[in-house]
Amino acid sequence: MARLIPSAYQPPLPRERLIRAEPPAEDRIDLDVVFVGGGPAGLAGAIELARLVKKDNEQGGGLGEVGIGVFEKAAALGEHSLSGAVVNPRAFRELFPELKDSDFPFRRAVEREAVYLLTSGRAIHLPTPPTMRNHGHYVASLCEIVRWLGTRAEELGVNIFPGFPVDSLLVDGDRVAGVRTAPSGLDRDGNPMANFSPPTDVAARATVLAEGTRGALSQAWLEWQRVPSPNPQIFALGVKEIWETKRALDRVIHTLGWPLPTDAFGGSFMYPLEPNVVALGLVVGLDYGSASLDVHELLQRMKLHPLFRPYLEGGEMVEWGAKTIPEGGYYALPERRYGNGVVLTGDAAGFVDVPSLKGIHYAMQSGMYAARAIFSALKAGDTSAAQLAAYDRAVNGSFISEDLYRTRNMRLAFHDGFYVGGIKAGLMTLTGGAFPGKRINVPKDADVAKTTDHAATFVPDNKLTFSKVDGVFKSGNATRDTIPSHLVVGKDVPTEVAAMYARMCPAAVYELADGKLRVNAPNCVDCKATDVLGPRWTPREAGSGPKYQRM
Repeated sequence: MARLIPSAYQPPLPRERLIRAEPPAEDRIDLDVVFVGGGPAGLAGAIELARLVKKDNEQGGGLGEVGIGVFEKAAALGEHSLSGAVVNPRAFRELFPELKDSDFPFRRAVEREAVYLLTSGRAIHLPTPPTMRNHGHYVASLCEIVRWLGTRAEELGVNIFPGFPVDSLLVDGDRVAGVRTAPSGLDRDGNPMANFSPPTDVAARATVLAEGTRGALSQAWLEWQRVPSPNPQIFALGVKEIWETKRALDRVIHTLGWPLPTDAFGGSFMYPLEPNVVALGLVVGLDYGSASLDVHELLQRMKLHPLFRPYLEGGEMVEWGAKTIPEGGYYALPERRYGNGVVLTGDAAGFVDVPSLKGIHYAMQSGMYAARAIFSALKAGDTSAAQLAAYDRAVNGSFISEDLYRTRNMRLAFHDGFYVGGIKAGLMTLTGGAFPGKRINVPKDADVAKTTDHAATFVPDNKLTFSKVDGVFKSGNATRDTIPSHLVVGKDVPTEVAAMYARMCPAAVYELADGKLRVNAPNCVDCKATDVLGPRWTPREAGSGPKYQRM
């Protein structure tokens, strides 16, 4: 078996496209604060800022009208939002102290849960680890959460711009001065068609990067400003399905072990959204060791296991999706998440706690902290890095940093394999994170060698198991076939690397045809997996990608 290093074939981040040293055009839109991304971080931040401005004006503070805009690449809020999602309501309670938990867009409280170690034919019940206990938490759909937050933001006068993907940051020296949206109506070769719409420049005193996982602008800004982190950020790929079922599920289920190989970190989940609707998925770290590993295919095989099959038989898969997740934890956080005119929030900054499988409440809380720092900066008439450093101080003194520090090495321990990692993680739990007493170093995912072993052929039955193309259809993806490719692919990709891309991508974007790589860019559901290990993802025209409804 040969070995390959994915980074050897990965093109560099196209920073010259993402960071533009240009002033906003004369026909620009002028706003005070721009939130790039209409997810939980961006919308919670916009809501908090609008409330602070309103209260200040009511009390005669004199700040006056503040233009707040949220720019979202999906055609409608929530259509690109995907998560587990068992939600800790803490950030909701702080953002909406006047509401009760029953007022929030949650489906049901977690009343029962179970954790299993799977073998190919058995499910061994395990004690629930402290980090995975969900008493007091709620099952929810992130799509529905985002749409609900969007309505709350609009009620406060926030300008929501769905269908406006941000293509680049506009900078003046080292200051972010605004953003430029992506053009639309270009043909496959990049030429304007009859429905061409040019990009729009937006000037802003402060820009909040709330792009979500593997944000292209966030990557570019960190690289441009040379902001380090103790460890590189590492990622997992999650593939998820929504099923309408004949049999009700009464608990939240998580599993470890099969169908993953022992050199891969990850696990599965299944939980009830309604009495006859369940969500299930599989999450696998992208530092796995085999070039033939296919997360979508593993999920299909997993559904045939005796733990899952009885719930799915006779039912219907009604929605499918995929997304990457930042898993590096505390040691992968950027040294600073602020600069002149800019802050980074949510998944874009890496605020996800893998052992507890939580990120939504951290994203919302970081957006709220960003809003408070920006409000103070606006009051001072100064949105420089010196003023916006208050955002980092707030995050570092909060439960976000405290939670991530407590579990700082747990995910990293599994870089040595499932069984060794499990022992280490147990010791870390018992010692409150004190063991092993120092940072575990890990390489970035693209630097982890992969063996080019043979992949077994899997044929879906189209009843319980489905192809990648079927999944893309169920994601609601209606991207036009003539769209220019938004993927930056390396030159002269060898056959074994092309085969790895085809296996890795859950949406059949990459194919190995006649020994060469073929790219079907319209299939892309913006999961960003290949951006981690291969071809780079860049923003594309409005409305492209999935149209999730219940993810």
